[in-house]
Amino acid sequence: MWSNVEALKAEKKSVGNELPERKARAEGAAAPGGTAPVPVPISSLQPSDSPRLAGENPEHVELLAAARDLPPILVQRSTMRVIDGMHRVRAALLRGEETISVTFFEGDDDEAFLRAVDANIKHGLPLSPADREAATRRVLVNHPHWSDRTVAAATGLSHTTVGAIRRRSGVPAARQGSRVGRDGRVRPVDGAAGRRRAGEVIAMKPDAPLRAIAREAGVSVGTARDVRDRLRAGRDPVLGSQRGTAREPGPSGDPAKARRPGAGGTRPRTDRRSVLGGLSKDPAVRYAENGRAFVRWVDGHVIEPVEWGELIDAVPPHWRSPVAELARSCAGAWLELAQELEERARTKPEPGVA
Repeated sequence: MWSNVEALKAEKKSVGNELPERKARAEGAAAPGGTAPVPVPISSLQPSDSPRLAGENPEHVELLAAARDLPPILVQRSTMRVIDGMHRVRAALLRGEETISVTFFEGDDDEAFLRAVDANIKHGLPLSPADREAATRRVLVNHPHWSDRTVAAATGLSHTTVGAIRRRSGVPAARQGSRVGRDGRVRPVDGAAGRRRAGEVIAMKPDAPLRAIAREAGVSVGTARDVRDRLRAGRDPVLGSQRGTAREPGPSGDPAKARRPGAGGTRPRTDRRSVLGGLSKDPAVRYAENGRAFVRWVDGHVIEPVEWGELIDAVPPHWRSPVAELARSCAGAWLELAQELEERARTKPEPGVA
């Protein structure tokens, strides 16, 4: 166990140092010695490794050819490959020009691709949904340890869409079962494992500060605090949903208070992926407008227990109680939905069922 913790800490340090450096370079650092664009022969340039699956748009090229004072293109110095500006290159050729203004980029191929995606989602001809999904798949393959929110920030998609693409693409699991968030911090994909590690750290160092516990266990400070509070109350440090139960007992230990109405005890945790995948493939849902809308709504409102761990520390102390009430209200709304669906399942047989 402790060897895994040390491995996680080492990975956190290496990847945490990697992200800020990659971000700085992927945002388009200019060549040493100044940022001024320089004229470069068009014949010396290599085609772009573009996120655009269909290549350049001829109509957009003609529009640019009629314009003047276009911004310089961005080129990877080591390969002379165009990162951003292939439409401007085509427009320059259409006008019969032999040179074009270039700003050089110092970075590897992966960083160049990230910069190309970033540029194309911020200006110029927008990327199509297919372009963005293909770019997201490539980023996921190159960075399987990045969290969905980190990939979303790089590709301009929502984190829920990135999560769906990750599942469809079958991207291999992250090393050590962890992912790197936008803040560069490593968090376990399995939230239960992180909570158990935090419990072990607290057992060995009961007086350690929360930040030290969080750092050593590889969890957020909020998670470390919650684990400590649960242990002090004699409760399991792992959430009920992470243990595969419907709801965990309260501090009193009364199991009756822990069960949902009509639950009949504990239930195994439902696999989000299988439910959403089955819904989206079911013809009764897929070919109905309100069915597709429902799938999109569910995908945007269902979260894994580990997802909120990336954001909970952002809630200021004076907002914790109101946000907790908001979360409880949302949980209550989901419970009402579950009870209504269960009631309809009992009283209305499925089509084709005698």
